Amino acid sequence: MSDSSLSTSNTPTEHSNLTEWLDYMQQIHVSAIDMGLSRVLPVAEALGVVQSAKDDAYVFTVAGTNGKGSSTAVIAQMCQAAGYKTALYQSPHLSVFNERVRINGEMVSDETLIDAFSKVEAARLRCALTLSFFEMTTLAALLIFAEADCDVWVLEVGLGGRLDVVNIIDPDMAVITNIAIDHVDWLGDNVEDIGREKAGILRDGITLVYGATAMPASVQQAIDTHQATCYQAGQDFDYREVDTDVWQYSNAAVTMQLPRPALSLTNTTNALSAVLASPLNIDKKAIEQALQTVKLAGRFDYRETHNRHWLFDVAHNEQGVEFLLAQLLPLWQQHLATQNSADALNQGSNQANRKPASIKMLFSMLGDKDINKVVQRLTEAGLPISDWFIAEIDYPRAASTEQLQSILASYVDSAQIHEFKRLSEATDAVINDSQAQDLIVVCGSFHTIGEALAALADDNLS
Repeated sequence: MSDSSLSTSNTPTEHSNLTEWLDYMQQIHVSAIDMGLSRVLPVAEALGVVQSAKDDAYVFTVAGTNGKGSSTAVIAQMCQAAGYKTALYQSPHLSVFNERVRINGEMVSDETLIDAFSKVEAARLRCALTLSFFEMTTLAALLIFAEADCDVWVLEVGLGGRLDVVNIIDPDMAVITNIAIDHVDWLGDNVEDIGREKAGILRDGITLVYGATAMPASVQQAIDTHQATCYQAGQDFDYREVDTDVWQYSNAAVTMQLPRPALSLTNTTNALSAVLASPLNIDKKAIEQALQTVKLAGRFDYRETHNRHWLFDVAHNEQGVEFLLAQLLPLWQQHLATQNSADALNQGSNQANRKPASIKMLFSMLGDKDINKVVQRLTEAGLPISDWFIAEIDYPRAASTEQLQSILASYVDSAQIHEFKRLSEATDAVINDSQAQDLIVVCGSFHTIGEALAALADDNLS
């Protein structure tokens, strides 16, 4: 394959802006997803990122169906609090691409990304290979981490594990948060096949933290093959809630009372187990500091804006909804108690005409997800959901509004479903059709949350 077939006349330069580079990289490969490492490895080796990670950094690689973002965020925050220069790679992003690539908690600049993209593109052309958008951008992130001489790399697997581009880097510590049915077109339609793919991040003799109580036989087989040490949730470590502000972590060596973070305790427990199993010097003070400061946009992300209460959570599959509901039910009770207390203090105002507090759903999903199961779990959870505001995501794989409406109509009255052409319109409508005491839940996809947040940032929104 010649270089001329690999580049185009609109190839950006170091003087191009970030949007031009991102647009270009989305066009240069035949497929948005192209599983496999054969094309990306030569480019990675030409850039020197594989050897750099091996020689100079301690690497955590996190795979799993749900909870990867929260787990990587907690690991990175703990390492950073302990004084390590910490690189964090996550995907996808919600608002700006730079969210994916962070050093010591700070997003890298456009200029840093553009410089890395230029170097990856030059190496790609020298190797006479085509790369997907995810492969190009991941290589750029790894190159940035190598050039910044980071002590710790925390890498979130994009899809699966074995054939994901992140897996070109040998981890020192592997984490698999959980395994459930998702991405069936790429990973298989059963937990054994999916587990086999995710366990592909293992290497001989390393440690695996497995964050679920049920383990597919394929994962255990991979552990045995690699003679890896495995610490499993419910057997080797666990947690319990003490009160709203404190929780308790325990493993065979230690029991700790810790401040409650803004993220899922399940994912926090997995992350803490990985940190404690590593040789890094991270004491309880650093752990406490990290838990008090860690946050992750779009993961049980509670905000107050536009005189409304909002909860953003990506929840794009059945297990993700289970995580959401486990935290949403107690939050709703707390929300009601707060609203009742406020009403009691304002008895002289016009309270009689106000409707009881309810939940409004701002919802959309990708068409290749199991929308039916997600809607079923949300509607059968016993929550007072009064209305659903739906629109099609601005993304090629988006479910149509008609598809969303058809599935919702099987579970709720059609009068509760409000259809819009764009998420921005649905976001505006949910504000106008809700009361200050209601809770607006935004979920279904990273793209749903990203578009809703963009709409909320628009000064023209109601």
